[in-house]
Amino acid sequence: MQIRHSSVLLCPPAYFTVRDVKNPFMHPERAVDSARALEQWEALREAFATAGVVSYAVDPVEDLEDMVFAANQAFVGNGSLHARFAVPSAMRYPSRRREVPYFARWLAAHGFEVVDLDLDVDAGEYLEGHGDLLQHPGDAHVWAGFGFRSSPSGVSRFSAAMEAENVRVTPLELADETFYHLDTCFAPLNSEAALIYPPAFTSAALAALRTGWRRLHEVDRNDAFSFACNGIAVNGYFIVAHPSAAVVETVRGEGLVPLVVDTSEFEKGGGSVFCMKTFLD
Repeated sequence: MQIRHSSVLLCPPAYFTVRDVKNPFMHPERAVDSARALEQWEALREAFATAGVVSYAVDPVEDLEDMVFAANQAFVGNGSLHARFAVPSAMRYPSRRREVPYFARWLAAHGFEVVDLDLDVDAGEYLEGHGDLLQHPGDAHVWAGFGFRSSPSGVSRFSAAMEAENVRVTPLELADETFYHLDTCFAPLNSEAALIYPPAFTSAALAALRTGWRRLHEVDRNDAFSFACNGIAVNGYFIVAHPSAAVVETVRGEGLVPLVVDTSEFEKGGGSVFCMKTFLD
């Protein structure tokens, strides 16, 4: 089953910059070219349009420089209890925590039931939205990364809440701090196949993934560092920043057309195409 979506939520990079180090890709001394960042963001929006996806945008907020990474502030899903719901994140870094209410309000205003888990960050309960929570295509099943941003307790609280929605959650422990979110080392291509960078996972997490997918296509470290696993499969396309010949061959073999979008400015902040969006359906 191919991955289908019709709408996506983005955030313009009006205030995007790199102020501090939240992941190993971030180097504040490498200045962000704001004009180029906007061009790249517009190109990503055009790529979604090419794939038949309508884009919406939440307003950027001054001093919240990471809002452009719109995958992280909430988990959007559907379930038995709520047809359309959003679970606000509890971000590890205080500066990113301040982004969450803006996304929660936007989602509530657009018909989503906001399911607040009341996570206690002072007790180490962190949860970082679709950065660590990736839905299995065509299944009420979420793969949940933890270890560097989301915490075991945050994932546990999310899993308990999802029981009421009849959504199954499989925790996956991450093992390499360079790949700090699940979306940096794991990319579903369809209901049967995914890209994966195995060294980013513990042996137990790898075993769970190998049980849950018919085909796991392994990428090498160069492809992993080039954000190959931060690509997006949608409506027959694979939107990606720097696909190698091996990645192109793999995604084409899974029936997808590579759609290349430069995200070099945003990679200075540790993210690429997947980090910059949340699908709304």
